[in-house]
Amino acid sequence: MPETTAFPSASRYPSASRYATESRYPSAPSALDTAAPRAGRFGRELGYLLTGLPLGVAAFVVAVAGFSLGVGSFVVLLGLPVLAGTLRAARGFARVERRRVEAVRGRRLPAHHYRNTAGAGVQGLLRALLEPQSWRDLAHMLVAFPLRIAGFVIALVWTVAGVGELFYAVWSWSLPRSEGEEGLLDLMFGISSQGADIAFNTGVGVVLLATAIPVVRGLCALQAALAQGLLTNRTAAARAESAAA
Repeated sequence: MPETTAFPSASRYPSASRYATESRYPSAPSALDTAAPRAGRFGRELGYLLTGLPLGVAAFVVAVAGFSLGVGSFVVLLGLPVLAGTLRAARGFARVERRRVEAVRGRRLPAHHYRNTAGAGVQGLLRALLEPQSWRDLAHMLVAFPLRIAGFVIALVWTVAGVGELFYAVWSWSLPRSEGEEGLLDLMFGISSQGADIAFNTGVGVVLLATAIPVVRGLCALQAALAQGLLTNRTAAARAESAAA
């Protein structure tokens, strides 16, 4: 079943023209709606967090630069097409993020819709500026940025540190040490024993890796919840569908 819902033409239903939208509704069950094996879930979630930073940087730069330039030059009318273009770019970033969230969750997001912004000249630009979902998309580009930074840093440090600590015995010999110093355990508790130091660091690695799954999953859930809150609008989509019927 295609995701794009087609509405009757305005000529047949005159009142429907102002409600014409681009709507997306969850389609029939597919492979995406079936939960993937647990073995691959952590990899998808970690990949979602790590790839979120470069996407977030690009989105944030476009949002801040476009909005600032558009508002700053609005008086001379140059800001009108700049803001409209920024909102169009926000729709593109929102489309990418919806697909990312659906892929990591393994199920469809709720419906969303965009009003028809077709039109030439100033009228078309004004329609673009009055489209509410595009502004929600723009807000997501800004609000999600700090969460993406935090998610990237925490996920990367947590997993890499866990793996490094787990194999501490393999590479600990390469660490520069002062005479009589046996590592972190010695510095913290005054226990000068190479075996105890290796056991301590290996235990830290086990704890980090054992908790990596819930930590990464929680970070993903937070970003996915933000995306669902701003990039979907089931009520507005249903209202537009009802008005066009």
